[in-house]
Amino acid sequence: MLLGKNLILATKPFAKEIRSRSWFHTISTLSLLILSLAGTLVAPVIIFKLLCSVLAGLLLIRMFIIYHDHQHHTILTHSKIADAIMTVFGMYMLSPTSIWKRSHDHHHNHNSKLFSASIGSYPIVTRKKYLEMSAAQKFIYLAVRHPITIALGYFSMFIIGMCLRSFISNPRKHYDSLIALVLHFTVAVCLFVFIGWQAWFFMFFLPFIIAFGMGAYLFYAQHNFPGVEFYENKNWVYEKAALESSSFMKMSPVMEWFTGNIGYHHIHHLNSKIPFYRLPEVMKHFEELQNCKITRLTPKDMNACFKLKVWDQESNQMIGVKGLQKMHA
Repeated sequence: MLLGKNLILATKPFAKEIRSRSWFHTISTLSLLILSLAGTLVAPVIIFKLLCSVLAGLLLIRMFIIYHDHQHHTILTHSKIADAIMTVFGMYMLSPTSIWKRSHDHHHNHNSKLFSASIGSYPIVTRKKYLEMSAAQKFIYLAVRHPITIALGYFSMFIIGMCLRSFISNPRKHYDSLIALVLHFTVAVCLFVFIGWQAWFFMFFLPFIIAFGMGAYLFYAQHNFPGVEFYENKNWVYEKAALESSSFMKMSPVMEWFTGNIGYHHIHHLNSKIPFYRLPEVMKHFEELQNCKITRLTPKDMNACFKLKVWDQESNQMIGVKGLQKMHA
């Protein structure tokens, strides 16, 4: 049985892209996305516009995973054409490179550390810290992790979190966040004014709502699930955090395709240089990676993830507010 760093080293042969496959997935996904967006304009009836819009939202998720892999320098490295495509797509998705790469790299390097895990991820506090918070602080903390906030990730995570907060925190470093916002709202207004509300809704608003809402939930549930572990900084070990604090989200083959295999999240955190299209291959190859913590896109599992609010250091588990109140009483 391979453990720790030996397991990471064993995955290195898979951490090599197949260039032709990287380009195939990128070009085919972009082409399908453009066709589905065009379909929202030319479809003759509302129901077909709606179907094209939903399809576009799902394809945005897949394309975002491709962008995400490119930002990890996992695929299409040293390609000026790829760099140009991904820079434009990052702006389109309100995730310009300057803030996305910085926050996401931090997330990978500090995943599940109690006192720095909130950067690039959803905030997490201990039971003791939560009980010391003021009523206003508790409200804000719980609001950020609330299902409605996550479902509205378009506004909460991307418009406010990725763009507004990053630009306000450092305008010089994150000027591209402001550019992304200005371009985003300019396109929205032009669609609404010059083509009409249906074009704005089906081609622009609904695909973003679907993509960002589902993307925000995936990001949340892959590190906030029953059985997740968090660590004091001094006890943190990279490979342990990858396998114990990142879930394997079981999905149908169709949803695995639309989500770019991001459900194999424990493997991605173990070695982020493995291209998304090789993650299932790695899972099959290593028995050590098959004994993992699982969650699913079912109402039952989603509810279980949403119930988790704070880390209880005494029982070493995430607990909900009701359980916390009983302990406090």
